[in-house]
This record gives sequence, C-alpha cells and structure tokens, in this order.
Amino acid sequence: MNVLNFLTGLGGFDSSIWGYVLPFLFVLTIVVFFHELGHFLAARACGIKVDVFSIGFGKEIVGWNDARGTRWKLSWIPLGGYVKFAGDENVASMADAEALEAVPVAERAGLFHFAPLKHRAFVVAAGPFANFILAIVIFAGIFTFIGQTVATPKIDKVQENSAAAAAGMQPGDLVIAIDGTAIDTFEDMQRIVSVAVDQPLNFTLKRGDKQIELVATPRATEMTDKFGNTHRQAVLGIVREAGPDNIRIVRYNPLVSVWLGVKETWFIVSRTLDYLGGVISGTEKADQLGGPLRIAQVSGQVATLGLVALVNLAALLSVSIGLLNLFPVPLLDGGHLLYYGIEAVRGQPLAAQSQEIGYRIGLALVMMLMLFSTWNDLVHLQVFAFLSGLFS
Repeated sequence: MNVLNFLTGLGGFDSSIWGYVLPFLFVLTIVVFFHELGHFLAARACGIKVDVFSIGFGKEIVGWNDARGTRWKLSWIPLGGYVKFAGDENVASMADAEALEAVPVAERAGLFHFAPLKHRAFVVAAGPFANFILAIVIFAGIFTFIGQTVATPKIDKVQENSAAAAAGMQPGDLVIAIDGTAIDTFEDMQRIVSVAVDQPLNFTLKRGDKQIELVATPRATEMTDKFGNTHRQAVLGIVREAGPDNIRIVRYNPLVSVWLGVKETWFIVSRTLDYLGGVISGTEKADQLGGPLRIAQVSGQVATLGLVALVNLAALLSVSIGLLNLFPVPLLDGGHLLYYGIEAVRGQPLAAQSQEIGYRIGLALVMMLMLFSTWNDLVHLQVFAFLSGLFS
C-alpha cells in the first residue's frame, strides 16, 4: 500500500489537520535527519565523540545507546534536531570555556572543542552539505526512475497586450537562446524568464527558415497555482499547449541524472540568493518568505499529488535548509565557520565573551526571522481575516 494512500485513510486526509501535519513531519524529519547525519558521520571520521543524536527537541520519547556511547533519540518537539558532541555545553555546540580549561590534557582526545581547526570546520560544514547531497540524490532518482517532463520551447499562443506581443513574438516561433544561453526546453525558458522582472532579455528565435533576434521585458505578475496560492513572478505572456507531440517524458541514465541533480540543486541555491538579494535591494517583496506554517500548508497540498511530489518537496526544502545554515550568522553552522575563519587568521579563537555576544546577536536575528516568517504565514493563511470575522 502506498504510504500516502494509508495516510489518506486516516480520517479524511485532504480536509483534516493531519493532512498538513503528517506530510510536514515526514518532509522535515527526512531533511533534519540527513543534516544531523552529516555532522555525525564527519565527527566519527575525525575521531570526535558524539554524546547525543536527536530528532526533535525537548523530552525524549524513545532512544537507545549505540556501541560507542552515542544516545540516539526521538524527542517530543519535532521541529528540528541536533547532534551534541562531547564537551558541548548545549545543543548549539557552545562550551563552557572554564570547564574546558579544567579538562586534563590526557582526557581531551575526542572532545570537539579540542579537535584541530580543520576537523571542526569539516564537521560543521558537513551538515549543510549533507542536505545538498540529499537533494542531488533525490533529484537524480526522480530523473532516472520517474523521468522529466520535457516540452519543446515553441510558442503556440501569444497573449494580447503581453510582453511577448510587445516584443513582436508570434505563434510558431521556436526559442533557441536567451541572452546567449541555449534553450532546449520550455522549462529552460521559464526559469530564465520567471526571475527577470522588468529586465530586458535578448531572444534568439527560429521563425520558419529564418533566425531572428528580439528583445522582450518580462512583467511582474501575480500567479495563482492549482491550490490557490499566489506567487509573484515575471511572465512573457506566451502559451505552450499540451499534447503528445509537444510534451514527452524523458528518463536519463544515472550519471546524467546525477549531473542534472547537481544543476537542479544549484538552480535552487542561485534562485534563492537572487531573491534574497532582490529583497535587500527592494526589487522583490519579502512576503514570499515563509516559515513552518507555510511549509506545513505546502506539504499537505503537495502530498495530495503523491509520494514522488512530496519527496521532491523534501529535496527543495533540504537545499533551502542547507543554504540557510551556511549563512554567517552566529548560532547557525555558517556562524561557526565564520568563527573558525577568524581563528585561522588570528591563530587563536575569539575571546569567550566575544563569542557569547555573537551568539546572542545570532539568536536575536534567528528569532526575528522566525517571527517575520510566521507573520507572513499568518497573513498568507488569512488567519487575521478569519479571527476578525469571528468578532464582526
């Protein structure tokens, strides 16, 4: 029996809150497990002792000790997880400097904070990169066993008063390249166009036996998906009609699939960075930043499309979490790497007080991001409108 079919039978999957909670936990657990597994395996490879490997926070539900003394456990609050190394004071890998100094030299072997700098950096970076590897593996598996839907980049219709119409595009035109980048599929074109709000793009088209050059400027448009969610993206106003002659499914051999998985992962990274850069510069709206509530909503919606779609969402989320953790913010993995970079330059770690101040600033930044994204979630889910309707 398909896992989602089983879940669907649990009291009305589509309409029940469990239709959001269970897919959300399924996706989040996969992503968190592999992130922490990256830290864990790197630590083991470097001879660093691991005290705890936890999925979730808070009180332990169930757990066991392995042969090397690591406590593997599942905890009550399923919104993340952590690996606690020997010598850590807390789950953020902070340590009590005075307590570390009191550790006898003979007992320092295997403690994270006494490991060589390159080992500590490797262990910290392994978590985010495990997320990227997970995404690549998932994408590669989908390209190999499920296949990729491919549509030729031919224009079937041009919408009136659109950017494409203004540029002189016509039905029957075949897009060959955009800004010198070869276009093989309609999806290739969509990816370039969707992020180019009000940016002139140079199109190379094949029209009959002729090759022509046009300049089109995509326009920002609010798009509504099949679940009713709105997204702001750039569009040209061209249509590719579905049909057996236009769309096909292509499966690739494993080596090609891995390469496509790498390209897909890099596309998500670059698109995310472009978006965040646009938010900072003011060209993008910050209302697309979502938190746990939005992820839960999307997970529930995607789950109705099948297990493959849900696993694909896990890959997308894995890339996002891996990238987020590499940001140079104290408390995140990237913050630890920043400290290690400073230590490499100075030849010694930052003073404990400076690190403590940095962690507090990092905690404040993370909390502000969580509050802001949660606010966006509440607005997006129209919670405030619902509440006001109860008292009107």
